[in-house]
Amino acid sequence: MKPVMALVGRPNVGKSTLFNRITKSRDAIVADFAGLTRDRHYGNARQGKHEFIVIDTGGFEPTAESGIFMEMAKQTRQAVAEADVVVFVVDARGGLSAQDHDIANYLRKLGKPTVLAANKAEGMTEGVQLTEFYELGLGEVHAVSAAHGQGIRSLVEVALEPLGLPDDEDEAAVNESVIKLAVAGRPNVGKSTLINTWLGEERLVAFDLPGTTRDAISVPFERGGKRYELIDTAGLRRKGKVFEAIEKFSVVKTLQAIESANVVLLLLDATQGVTDQDAHIAGYILESGRAVVLAINKWDAVDAYQREQVQRQIEARLAFLKFAALHLISAKKRQGLTPVWQSIAQAHQAAMTKMSTPVLTRLLQEAVQFQAPKRSGMFRPKLRYAHQGGMNPPVIVIHGNSLEHVTDAYKRFLEGRFRKEFNLIGTPLRIELKTSHNPYADKE
Repeated sequence: MKPVMALVGRPNVGKSTLFNRITKSRDAIVADFAGLTRDRHYGNARQGKHEFIVIDTGGFEPTAESGIFMEMAKQTRQAVAEADVVVFVVDARGGLSAQDHDIANYLRKLGKPTVLAANKAEGMTEGVQLTEFYELGLGEVHAVSAAHGQGIRSLVEVALEPLGLPDDEDEAAVNESVIKLAVAGRPNVGKSTLINTWLGEERLVAFDLPGTTRDAISVPFERGGKRYELIDTAGLRRKGKVFEAIEKFSVVKTLQAIESANVVLLLLDATQGVTDQDAHIAGYILESGRAVVLAINKWDAVDAYQREQVQRQIEARLAFLKFAALHLISAKKRQGLTPVWQSIAQAHQAAMTKMSTPVLTRLLQEAVQFQAPKRSGMFRPKLRYAHQGGMNPPVIVIHGNSLEHVTDAYKRFLEGRFRKEFNLIGTPLRIELKTSHNPYADKE
């Protein structure tokens, strides 16, 4: 799973600027889930061969006992609990403060790998002006400038070094015959109950590991001659160590599980209906390109009216997952579980489908003959040939002329033709359009 880096510090030291610099984008994943404020952002980042998740937090005041600062402190503690490594950001120009000492004391007690970054250090002499920060007792002080991009690469390298990240070769060595299945969903929808039912034992309660990102539990499983790795995202915590509503749902664990999975089983709660939180998780699954199966749990606990309402909510809020199989189950009573496995296998097979260039090109030409793309001005897009550009999810690359004028509606039309031919149920399908360059376009 992707490692997690949390950026922590008092207000106005440049954490958000550093966050944007590390992620190389302002389009960070916003953790817009119940119980979380807008101050807490999650973003994907990459350095060299390694990918990781970065968490941006609000100003941290460990001693705050009321008001908005107390709420921000709760969120920062949760971010630190989820992180594999913490980057403690201080203001090199503002100097050391009592609040910095409070934060340092808190981090030292946790014993989690921590890197000290002195931001806004452009043009400063490290040996002289940064000496005071060694008082914090967190080791080496790394001078950086988030605004100017100075020292960021070396900072990230130092932060990731103690995590012992595997190389790409090690990742490739993992047995590809094992299907990674993540069970995702809101709290209390029955994820752990479902996995325990599959395993035939109360397996997950033994993995109660508070304060770590490895609460996403991986359990080997075999069924019908196929080997699976079940990933539960329940995030079980010891009672008394729950930071109110925030702790009940760990965004990081779900993001990591989805990223590392081949297939995601999105579990919904029939008694609660389809919520915005369900739609957010479903959207991230689609964005990640993962094969997906939908299952509505606790179907036996609702009446006919509630069932009709839930089905309408799925059509309205999860319309973008209409390619996924839908199952009505009861994990507690073991009802409807066999068809779920059939859909999981089908979704994985669809995600790994190999499509030959001649067949794709023939389907493309037949689709164009049946319905040509709309004309744009004097030109009509010409779709010439297609080939496969990737798997999990399947990617179809179409070449031609003036393809920038192909409408989204026409791409959906093509997607439907390809899906029907290759029986692509349960997996997203991405279509990329590449326009041939006209060598005479730049000549008068």
